[in-house]
Amino acid sequence: MTTEKLRVAAIDLGTNSFHMIIVEESKEKGLVEIDRVKDMICIGRGSISTKMLDEEAMQSGIAALKNFLVLASQHGVAPENVIAFATSAIREAKNRGDFLRMIREETGLKVKVISGKEEAEFIYYGVRNSVKIGKAADLLFDIGGGSVEFVLADSKGVQLLESRKIGVARMRERFVTTEPIDRNEIKMLEQFFAAEMVSAVEKASELKVTRAIASSGTAQNIARMIRSMNGRESDVSLNNSAFTRKEFQALYKVVLPLGAAERKKVTGLDEKRVDFIVPGLILVDMIFRLFKLEQIVISDSALREGMVLHYLKHQSSSAGKQEDSLDIRRESVNELGFRCDWDREHGEYIAWLSLQLFDKLATQHQLEQPYRELLEYASLLHNIGAFISISSHHKHGQYIILNGELRGFSPSEIEIMGHVVRYHRKSSPSEKHTAYSLLKPAHKRAVDLLSGILRLANGLERGHRKNIQDINVEVRGSAIILRLKTHFEPDIEIWAANLLKLWLETVLQKTIAIESV
Repeated sequence: MTTEKLRVAAIDLGTNSFHMIIVEESKEKGLVEIDRVKDMICIGRGSISTKMLDEEAMQSGIAALKNFLVLASQHGVAPENVIAFATSAIREAKNRGDFLRMIREETGLKVKVISGKEEAEFIYYGVRNSVKIGKAADLLFDIGGGSVEFVLADSKGVQLLESRKIGVARMRERFVTTEPIDRNEIKMLEQFFAAEMVSAVEKASELKVTRAIASSGTAQNIARMIRSMNGRESDVSLNNSAFTRKEFQALYKVVLPLGAAERKKVTGLDEKRVDFIVPGLILVDMIFRLFKLEQIVISDSALREGMVLHYLKHQSSSAGKQEDSLDIRRESVNELGFRCDWDREHGEYIAWLSLQLFDKLATQHQLEQPYRELLEYASLLHNIGAFISISSHHKHGQYIILNGELRGFSPSEIEIMGHVVRYHRKSSPSEKHTAYSLLKPAHKRAVDLLSGILRLANGLERGHRKNIQDINVEVRGSAIILRLKTHFEPDIEIWAANLLKLWLETVLQKTIAIESV
């Protein structure tokens, strides 16, 4: 199928909740989320031990699916592009055939029951499209109601796929009888988790895993509670954010001794997870301990997004990218640019100029290479705010970058890029600006230098004619001389660059002279 735009709805019939995500896929903009919805059906209620789905839960599930399908239709999703997968609770139920038949008869929806390994594979597709997998192996885990999926992956691909029956609803039903949970039940859960994770722990040790990436509502809820404890509720996105073992332990010690009524008062805890958070906390504690981790990174994307990506790979040529060519950071920047109707050619030329200056001034600024990449992306998007208004487009650009759901970047990296764009014109960085004043000292220095470089690059392309062919840099004591090789006489470029060089001179504490070769 080859269409310019394709809308897909993916429905995940999980043990605790039914979720649907609706996305639009296009060649230039990539995947754009249109809507998402969740209903805490608890289809697995009581079925973990009986292996029978509850009649009332099944009826609630069908009602939710009917609403999901109406919503998908209203968003322009064709019926053939609605996909639905069922996981742990339905997978194990003796009466799953009856439930699937009821769904088909009442909604027309054909639900596919996937195996634990298929679930883990879809989760991998989703996570790697949201968080950049490093060269070293990472542990990916997704905490569901019935099962937990473990994936070990590096830049070469998947090294292990496992699904274990240790989901939070299953563990609560099997082990938790006291409120608050008593020490014996905690011990039983810890021992059970440890036994189920043996093979993943051994493989992770062999691959020298040091980082974990967690998806699912439980992990996100833990991250949200930690943010609340640290007074950071205002942060926009959880994706690519991380919490440390120390931060987690502080939360664990506060929440685990609480009864249900007290847990309901905990800021950041979803009221529908009040019962399930206890086995979730104990599981995450064991993951920290057994895998010897120092931090866990959060992924917004998981099973549903993986389902969509897998489906699109077989439907649309633009989505069928090879795994080894996947660069989610660059793709995400380009997609945000296209969504905001950017001038790509201009952005790419400014980025080229910025990197020329970064490289040739390396002995002066002494910034590490990761900042070079952030400068490139900030330069590509420096004029993105013009999508809202030319007036104050540097401020609009910062807002778009902070709220544009860029994939593969940590929150601090997004903050740095946003600030570099904010200060590429008009006022320079200032402690009077609250957002800038809250940055870490190292990040302030990076913003100062990168915004100074971008300002100068912007001046060197004032005529929008790609006049600069090369920049040679000479440092003489307290002076830096930029010698420009150009196509035409660079009067306008030198004039504009001289107007914009002051901030970089201030940061580097050197004068900058600009000459034509």
